[in-house]
Amino acid sequence: MARMTAARAAVEILKREGVTDAFGVPGAAINPFYAALKASGGIAHTLARHVEGASHMAEGYTRTRPGNIGVCIGTSGPAGTDMITGLYSAIGDSIPILCITGQAPTAVIHKEDFQAVDIASIAKPVTKMAVTVLEAAQVPGVFQQAFHLMRSGRPGPVLIDLPIDVQLTEIEFDPETYEPLPVYKPVASRAQIEKAIGMLNASERPLIVAGGGIINADAAELLVEFAELTGTPVVPTLMGWGLLPDDHELNAGMVGLQTSHRYGNATFLESDFVLGIGNRWANRHTGKLDVYTAGRKFVHVDIEPTQIGKIFAPDYGIASDAKAALELFVEVAKELKAAGRLPDRSEWAAAAQERKATLQRRTHFDDIPIKPQRVYEEMNKAFGPETRYVSTIGLSQIAGAQMLHVYRPRHWINCGQAGPLGWTIPAALGVAKADPEASVVALSGDYDFQFMLEELAVGAQHRIPYVHVLVNNSYLGLIRQAQRAFEIDFQVNLEFENLNSPELGVYGVDHVKVAEGLGCKAIRVTDPAELGDAFEQAKKLAARYRVPVVVEAILERVTNISMSTTNDIGNVVEFEEIATEPGHTPTSIRTLKV
Repeated sequence: MARMTAARAAVEILKREGVTDAFGVPGAAINPFYAALKASGGIAHTLARHVEGASHMAEGYTRTRPGNIGVCIGTSGPAGTDMITGLYSAIGDSIPILCITGQAPTAVIHKEDFQAVDIASIAKPVTKMAVTVLEAAQVPGVFQQAFHLMRSGRPGPVLIDLPIDVQLTEIEFDPETYEPLPVYKPVASRAQIEKAIGMLNASERPLIVAGGGIINADAAELLVEFAELTGTPVVPTLMGWGLLPDDHELNAGMVGLQTSHRYGNATFLESDFVLGIGNRWANRHTGKLDVYTAGRKFVHVDIEPTQIGKIFAPDYGIASDAKAALELFVEVAKELKAAGRLPDRSEWAAAAQERKATLQRRTHFDDIPIKPQRVYEEMNKAFGPETRYVSTIGLSQIAGAQMLHVYRPRHWINCGQAGPLGWTIPAALGVAKADPEASVVALSGDYDFQFMLEELAVGAQHRIPYVHVLVNNSYLGLIRQAQRAFEIDFQVNLEFENLNSPELGVYGVDHVKVAEGLGCKAIRVTDPAELGDAFEQAKKLAARYRVPVVVEAILERVTNISMSTTNDIGNVVEFEEIATEPGHTPTSIRTLKV
């Protein structure tokens, strides 16, 4: 048997579980692990500027490719607490990441030692497992179990806390005979799928609501095949966006209170049956449940049994991995089609596309300062179907989801449930690290951008290029819009006159100087006619210098983006002009019919 430190055994297990990259910040209590990481080789490490940033880098890394598990590493005390936001974000969106923290020696953990905090107890509510390993011989088993849990059932994050003396203790461990544990995933039965398809066939106006669980299961092609076999229009959720291309004849658009399309909501409200696969009925997708559920039956397929009935009781529920379920859905649908027993849905699908061609929002404005809608129009022109978009929260993300186009799974990488400001920069770096040849384009408002902008230096140091579109109105725009209900505009205004950049007027922070000071390139745009050239220049600069490139668009101070003010998907307020002629929506998926 080979003899090595527990830290070295942990590193050897990471490699045998498929880990090739890690993100983190070293410190005294985790240094033995870093020493093992260096001695072992084979795992590239990206040094973050903030430990929360490392956790979001790990998230972006996982979300980019099937099978990826991002790893983030930090020392004891505040490093672990800093990563809690990343763990919360990961568990909310069913994203497996592994957080490894250092800890004070076992003898002083409960004696108020320097930076000794019970991180396992803190992390338990936002992980599938959080454990402080007190015996060095248990380290291999704990890491093996961590990967098993992250991959089994509903995916999610794990935290392993390693006291420094545990890391340094030598144990017997043979890496050559190590094997990952088998992954457990529930599988639907043939009878369950036949019943669900029977309910679908009995309906007149069915829809499939396709969630992020299908992306996690790497089952996008099966979803498209099933939709095409049955002729059923598909509503992707925000986390499922890209499962089928936006221009697919069965893509009915997104539904919800905010990140939705006019035509998507209209089609949903006409439906009489909904098959949800790998989705969680998020409140900003459903809004008022009485409106969302009225007049239609529901079947819900989810990998987590306790998720079924959690938000509302479906007419039928199936606990299954999305891929396993879709394989059976396709199998049964093929048999029914061969027997001539599938209804003709062409008229219903055509009606959804008709709404897509008539119910559109205007994007083309020539105003100065720039209206945000024009930014997304120009992004549609500049960035092709291969683009991996990254965003988190705010009016920028909501408007982007309403107006951008996505054509492939894992090409809209968005923090769905937690929505922490600052997520976008580190997540984009994680995405670009996972797919170095990709066209990665991040989208932020000015406040999201400012939360963790120090991570731009990580991109400069490690030569991780991507383009960051920064829409700057010097406002907490989403919160300002929400405050309209309270008739206030309070503590959301970020404007000030920058003594060092008077040319900015009241827009305050000079993001160009900051980005350049962090080793990146940046372009400021004040005229909408210059946006296209700026995006093209940014792509060239990113390719040439291999650093993040920021394109800042100076927006009008106040724009109210379409959303419901009554929590009702049937009552979304169109604050801005809607499209009334084709020239208003030159990059729309369907040419506007008037």
